[in-house]
Amino acid sequence: MLAEPHPSKPPQPASVATPARHIDSATLLGPRGEVFIVHQQQVYRLRVTAQGKLILTK
Repeated sequence: MLAEPHPSKPPQPASVATPARHIDSATLLGPRGEVFIVHQQQVYRLRVTAQGKLILTK
């Protein structure tokens, strides 16, 4: 028989327990306006376009 979760403490998603971080894009991208991100052994490039928008490419 499986134990039931405690009724007074329902499970919470991680996003509720830990608020998302806020990082200013200038801080993240640095003076070059780009940053390389490794995610699941894949490298992505996040950069600012000429129009001031963000673009993420693989």
